[in-house]
Amino acid sequence: MSQAEAVGPTAAGRSRNPLWTFGILRSELTTTLRRWRTLALLGVLAAVPVLIGIAVRIETSDGSPAGSGGGGPAFLSQVTNNGLFLVFAALSVTLPVFLPMAVGVVAGDSIAGEAGAGTLRYLLVAPAGRTRLLLAKYASTLVFCLVATVVVAASALAVGALLFPVGEVTTISGTQIGFGEGLLRAGLIAVAVAASLIGFAALGLFISTLTGSGIAAMATTVGVLITVQILDSIPQLSGMHPYLFPHYWLSFADLLRDPVYWDDVVKNLGLQGLYAAVFGSAAWARFTAKDITA
Repeated sequence: MSQAEAVGPTAAGRSRNPLWTFGILRSELTTTLRRWRTLALLGVLAAVPVLIGIAVRIETSDGSPAGSGGGGPAFLSQVTNNGLFLVFAALSVTLPVFLPMAVGVVAGDSIAGEAGAGTLRYLLVAPAGRTRLLLAKYASTLVFCLVATVVVAASALAVGALLFPVGEVTTISGTQIGFGEGLLRAGLIAVAVAASLIGFAALGLFISTLTGSGIAAMATTVGVLITVQILDSIPQLSGMHPYLFPHYWLSFADLLRDPVYWDDVVKNLGLQGLYAAVFGSAAWARFTAKDITA
């Protein structure tokens, strides 16, 4: 007997209703974005551009260029000339660590957190159905990816405009584009960064179906992130690097070339789609066959 049949014909009809499915997604989005943990994560992400901007402002207060001490994130040396570059610098800082860790927390807790709190069984009786509930969980995680990225970009844009001059943008290719086009490029880069996280979000969702502990799922997801990042930094393993989900994450910088260089961006999107398909299917296979006891 299916889950829909188990709860009666009226519930079965509702489970096939697109409006009911939309209601499940809306409920998941509301729950995810209103949690204090989620708000705290977004607050930390918003603070990163503020700290970078203040640090650059202090460093250049004596007239020395940003990054003159060596090192520093990409685009940092351009921030004092154009505050819009703080958006690119902040995204290049948060993408390798802060953004995926935040996504890992949300994705890892998506199913396991409900099981640990004893609410998963009641969600399935709603009736949502396992497949639709899983899709709603994944969709809400993807929305969080976009929201988190936009928070970083918006914070960086506000701080950059407040502390530094803004105007025409010098691309990586050395050409000049107008500030309006620069803003469009910044928006496109933010979307590309958010899309870079869809494969990792699916991986986190899969891990979340393997355990009934939200903390264990979050820790495992973040642990996998750190491990893969280490593997991607070892030169002797260069043969496997193109197949690791974070390998092309920083390809968004190619969107600031003139003309735009799409090769690595497309490779990144294709790789994320592959990870989403593989681990999304694995999450579905595991979740639909899982014995729900809590």
